[in-house]
Amino acid sequence: MKKTINPYLVLALAIVLPGAGHVAIREAPRGLVFAFFVLFFSVLTYVTTTPDQSFIGRHAGGLFVWALSIPDAYRRARMKYKTANRIAGVSGSR
Repeated sequence: MKKTINPYLVLALAIVLPGAGHVAIREAPRGLVFAFFVLFFSVLTYVTTTPDQSFIGRHAGGLFVWALSIPDAYRRARMKYKTANRIAGVSGSR
């Protein structure tokens, strides 16, 4: 059985780089989709805003998707971690 990664480490990875948390929990396609949409919406909002907007304003779409990916990666990692510990606890007691 493969060892599961600590959910707090996944949380840190998701904060640092979009999609990295999902890749760490072996959900690479989901992580790459999040990374793609972060890039896509960053470019989209950058193109549709005026130059007098702040950096946050010009990339708001991508930052929003990034913010959505952080709790998603943590929640999925926590579920996998709990399931793995529950299975290990049941098999270890027999």
